[in-house]
Amino acid sequence: MNRRQLIVSTAATAVAVASPALAKPAQTTGPSMPQPPVAKKIPVVIEQLGRTRTDDYHWMKDDNWQAVLRDPTLIKTEVKEHLTAENAYREAMMASTLPLQQAMFAEMRGRIKEDDSSVPAPDGDWNYYVEYRTGDQHPRYMRVERQGAWMVDGQPVTKNFVVAPTPQLLLDANELAEGKAYSEVSAASHSPDHSLFAYAEDAQGSEVHKIYVKDLATGEVLPDVIESATGDFVFSPDSQWIFWTNRDDNGRPDKIFRRPARGGETTLVYEEADDGMFIGVGRTADDQFIVIGIQNQETSEARYIPAATPTAAPVVLEPRIVALRYDVDHWGDRWVIRTNADDAIDFKIVQAPTATPAKAHWTDLVPHTPGRFIEGLDLTKDHLARQERADANTRIIIRDRAGAEHEIAVDEPAFALSLSGASEFETTNTRYSYNSPSTPTQTFDYDMATRERTLRKTQEIPSGHNIADYVVERLNAPASDGQLVPVTVLRRKSTPVDGSAPLLLYGYGSYGIPMPASFSTNRLSLVDRGWIYAIAHIRGGSDKGWGWFLDARRMTKKNTFTDFIAAAEHLIDRKYATAGHIVAQGGSAGGLLMGAVNNMRPDLWAGVIGQVPFVDVINTMSDVSLPLTPPEWPEWGNPIEDPEAYDYMMSYSPYDQVGPKAYPAILATGGLSDPRVTYWEPEKWVAKLRPATTSGKPVLLKINMEAGHGGAAGRFDYLKEVAHDYAFAVWAVEKGWEAA
Repeated sequence: MNRRQLIVSTAATAVAVASPALAKPAQTTGPSMPQPPVAKKIPVVIEQLGRTRTDDYHWMKDDNWQAVLRDPTLIKTEVKEHLTAENAYREAMMASTLPLQQAMFAEMRGRIKEDDSSVPAPDGDWNYYVEYRTGDQHPRYMRVERQGAWMVDGQPVTKNFVVAPTPQLLLDANELAEGKAYSEVSAASHSPDHSLFAYAEDAQGSEVHKIYVKDLATGEVLPDVIESATGDFVFSPDSQWIFWTNRDDNGRPDKIFRRPARGGETTLVYEEADDGMFIGVGRTADDQFIVIGIQNQETSEARYIPAATPTAAPVVLEPRIVALRYDVDHWGDRWVIRTNADDAIDFKIVQAPTATPAKAHWTDLVPHTPGRFIEGLDLTKDHLARQERADANTRIIIRDRAGAEHEIAVDEPAFALSLSGASEFETTNTRYSYNSPSTPTQTFDYDMATRERTLRKTQEIPSGHNIADYVVERLNAPASDGQLVPVTVLRRKSTPVDGSAPLLLYGYGSYGIPMPASFSTNRLSLVDRGWIYAIAHIRGGSDKGWGWFLDARRMTKKNTFTDFIAAAEHLIDRKYATAGHIVAQGGSAGGLLMGAVNNMRPDLWAGVIGQVPFVDVINTMSDVSLPLTPPEWPEWGNPIEDPEAYDYMMSYSPYDQVGPKAYPAILATGGLSDPRVTYWEPEKWVAKLRPATTSGKPVLLKINMEAGHGGAAGRFDYLKEVAHDYAFAVWAVEKGWEAA
């Protein structure tokens, strides 16, 4: 990368600020109206590709951000003081909402079965599951000896106990989190021989993990802790080795390492030279291979290591070719590959001989069908289960080795059907879940040979929930170019459709990630107050197939924003909402959406909630040191080298497009140790919006000083954050600050 194309200098006309040059704390003038912090301006002129832009708030980026990710206490003083002042101002402004926040939190907690557990996943002699005890913030990882009949290595096993076996505690994440401001177990897995248990902990919210290995016979956590990992790891099929993905100083996955599972010398297995590629490691379904996956937004490559020789060098399956995507699994006697090869936009499934897996030997197993996006597959000994998406809904197809297929069907206008898959290879059972915006999650085991379905669990709502009280609808909003944008609507039957109800419209629309029409107990705290909740299945996601994603990236990215606006306008036309009584919400890349529609149509919104919002697009995509910048050039374009990409990106970049407008009430949130959307993006956005808005409506910032991209790790602490954001939505519609 030729960094000389990016020239940064401090402007000679920098604003003089009295010492200390920090944000002013929240104050009051009069009886109750807090005054916002005033961020200092130090103009920084950035010359790039012959273009010039000025960034008044460049100083908010901590030059030592890599160290801050690993230790948030290292944040520079002036930034910490400004963030503290912003948090204090927001708390003062929203003080009147505290009773509502507390009421919503109590409702949300009341809908959770606190003493809950997952459906056990069978594997060999054990059933593995997680449980929560009443009051627990974090899960407990458990196993119990398995009863009944099953197959192991092709041989039947039967065990029946007169007295039920005693569950064994593998890890109590509550104890792990004790005394820590943040703790999240991002991955946990047992070894194939069931003698070891490994788990990856993120103790900062920065996604920098330590991996611990526990001896299940002795209960000892082995002393050789793995440092600086992404959280991605796998045991070799013989249980003798552990493989993991390293996270470098810039927060990127760059190497795959291996060492003896119980500790010992570390060996480099693979190093990725391209900063723009993500890497990870796993095992095939039949445990015959270890696979290293390498990919960015449009190109991928797989390398494999035979289980019989786990210390061998990885072999390339098919060399990477730009725009060719594929992922692989192994089905006993052949490779099975999901790919977009041969213009299969919505992907197809091919097979290849074990000894010759390269593309020259691929033959179609499930051909490409336009508009039917194959999202993923799961293999067991005699069956292939796949999940497909079309028209913003999902379906599951079962295929046997002879090629006979049948569908697990659902007849509702909007729903989420999710293939969990099997936890062992020698079985005819797979697992899936079903829910809809009004229907709590049901978990089923499904015998793929007999087609017998067994309900294993229905999500329990302790405070009560009557599905018949709610209506779920699917609308299709006409976009500016004639495309139809699906919109899922949830409301109470008693809520009128006459434009009088407030509405929250949620959207994302990036990376091909779809927004499922799923159930959430938290949303009921709005819906039960007479709100309508809507999800816009906009382009940029894969809700209507992979082409739906391809039609809103790089030089067509604005389709994401205009689709969301079209969804809002259609809801208004159909009397589900009224302009100025809609709250828009989105997070991360969905926060970019919020920033864009805030600039494009501020009149539509009573409030905008940008959660960890990616709003400083040009600056972020021009900074190659940031974790996600090179990997995401295929998604957004490269503004360092491509003038056309720069100009197009600048035309929608929310931070750069802020101007004098009557903006709605704004809530921006972030996390100090967030490696994906760094804290300074929402901080800078708020600093620029506040003096620009002509509406007099508040612009607020909430930075979690002890968390990262996903917010609080504890399940109850997370609910407090949701209650806060929903209370802001109500406050924005009701203009609560005017009564202060």
